[in-house]
Amino acid sequence: MEVKTFNLRHWVYNKLVDFGVSEQAAEYLNMLLLLVGLLIVIFIIDIVIRRVLIGTFTQFAKRTRTNFDDFLISNKVPRNVAHIIPLLIALEFAPDVFADFYDFEIIIEKALKVFAIVLTLWIVRSLLNTLKDFLKTLPRLKDKPIASYIQVFMIFAWLGGIMSAIAIVTGIPFLKFLTGLGAISAVIILVFRDTILGFVASIQVSINDMVRIGDWITFEKYGADGDVTEITLATVKVQNWDKTITTIPTYALISESFKNWRGMTSSEGRRIKRSLSVKQDSIKCLSTEDIEKLKKIHIIKPYLETRQTDISNYNNSKNIDKSISINGRNLTNIGVFRKYVQTYIENHSAINKDMTIMVRQLEPTAEGLPIEIYAFSSDKRWVNYEYIMADIFDHVLAAVPYFDLEIFEYPSNLVSKK
Repeated sequence: MEVKTFNLRHWVYNKLVDFGVSEQAAEYLNMLLLLVGLLIVIFIIDIVIRRVLIGTFTQFAKRTRTNFDDFLISNKVPRNVAHIIPLLIALEFAPDVFADFYDFEIIIEKALKVFAIVLTLWIVRSLLNTLKDFLKTLPRLKDKPIASYIQVFMIFAWLGGIMSAIAIVTGIPFLKFLTGLGAISAVIILVFRDTILGFVASIQVSINDMVRIGDWITFEKYGADGDVTEITLATVKVQNWDKTITTIPTYALISESFKNWRGMTSSEGRRIKRSLSVKQDSIKCLSTEDIEKLKKIHIIKPYLETRQTDISNYNNSKNIDKSISINGRNLTNIGVFRKYVQTYIENHSAINKDMTIMVRQLEPTAEGLPIEIYAFSSDKRWVNYEYIMADIFDHVLAAVPYFDLEIFEYPSNLVSKK
């Protein structure tokens, strides 16, 4: 006994002919009705599956402790996955809808296959973005340029997808198309020059641990001075202290010089390195009267007493003629001042005593003798650091006249001319 199968395409066509529609018009109407019906079915199925998947994932995410499934929802993974079944239905029934229009059937099938490639890339991108968001929540990975590696993978994925789509549209086998691509490789390298440079740079930046998200960097060429907020394949974003955003090419980090303040922020102090210039003609040897006067300054009184005794014993043992003050050993106002500043900083509550503390003379210049303070503040926060440094120099500058010294300044008439 012969079993007859129901064929919707022929059934609609036959009904239209029975109603007196011409065969040619019946073919077009048949195709149109089947297409509308298929689109409605696909649309309904897509909505149902999408709501079921999203609802299921949402309920599951609420019951779990991990936030990975939350990131799956926020990156639209269930929504993209829901399109797979409607796409498969379209691929299955498209030949029946366009059976009487072979050329159009070929175009629709190719378009659906291209969309299948795009949908696959959407799903992969959603999964990778989910992985990126999850890994950035891990303490040991939150400062790593994960986005750069994901971008590299997606670039290759999109290139592969585009080449597959072109191969499908042109009808050329993929491997044959890929071998012919070598002829235009030079053009591809030229087009993706910045991407290739950024890829190489991001690998070197990561391997050498040159920059992390959250680092404070200074890049004078690009006017960047602030915290790194994002590292991608092509750019590094820096939020400056005035809240503006500076974008730096990633490859500039390995080809040019910049300053990373991470060493300072991870250390026990922030460096103070600033000098003041003393007029050289105010420098002199101290007389006994001068020393007695300076002994009233408490923090250097023990030093002056010890040094005065040592110098007097030495000069007496050598029978030094002290009628001229330069003879023998002497205390100078600049030397005592330097010792005073050193002692003052060593006793300052905001200075880290476990790090270098030094007050030194720099090379004399036409603008006087620089006395440099080199120390580290315990508080590394910018505002507090500036306050500590200003407090130290407020005091030091006010102390200069007590040692009969003068700070170098240009005459006011020269300043006005400048």
